[in-house]
Amino acid sequence: MRFLLEGKAAIITGGASPRGLGLATARLFAEQGARVLIADLDAAAAEAAAQSLAGSGHLGLRCDVTDKAACEAAAAQALQAFGRIDIVFNNAGITSPQRLMEVTPESYSRVMDVNMRGTLYMTQAVVPQMRAQRSGSIINMSSVSAQRGGGVFGGSHYSAAKAAMLGYTKAAARELGPDNIRVNALCAGFIDTDITAGMMTPDKLQAIIASVPMGRPGYAHEVAGCALFLACDQLSSYVTGSEIDINGGSHIH
Repeated sequence: MRFLLEGKAAIITGGASPRGLGLATARLFAEQGARVLIADLDAAAAEAAAQSLAGSGHLGLRCDVTDKAACEAAAAQALQAFGRIDIVFNNAGITSPQRLMEVTPESYSRVMDVNMRGTLYMTQAVVPQMRAQRSGSIINMSSVSAQRGGGVFGGSHYSAAKAAMLGYTKAAARELGPDNIRVNALCAGFIDTDITAGMMTPDKLQAIIASVPMGRPGYAHEVAGCALFLACDQLSSYVTGSEIDINGGSHIH
């Protein structure tokens, strides 16, 4: 049996949360034959997550994506261990529910830095190797909040940060297309993860589910499946600059 990502190497940021999108994606990538580097602020959790993946040769390390040097170091370690970098999933991100007039300078900077600056820095760290290979897939984790201006958890600055990622995705796809590097974004709606569970009340959950045509939340493995589609050249070799909606129909447009 040939695996979809056989011989490929991937970096996944923010990949250590037990019920998070990053770890679900890391598991699926590993099951499909990829070697995976999980980068996370929590070094011990990243190492444990890497050890839990199918197969061997995976890495887990601490990386603050808002630190350009840390992103470059993570890319260098991936290259040293794997000999190549084929896929990057810019998944690390944070949200904030503050209303417009409650947004502080500190909250604005943190939300913009982790979501947008982290995507920029990790992308810059891997592009030289991808250019040398003449191939690569970069996947950016945006949100339905960017498309419709919030409406679930995040405040205005979170929507702005995730919208900035969409603009960056399209601009990067245009610039890197001649190098055979594809850049795409995932726009998730309400997904059942540790982060959303911590912000949920029974009434709010029912209100959200009522707004979803499919009548349920999404799950991390469903986001991972879309990431696999974008990571795999066999499935998506002519897809770049796209936004893939994963929301159960809550933002049909």
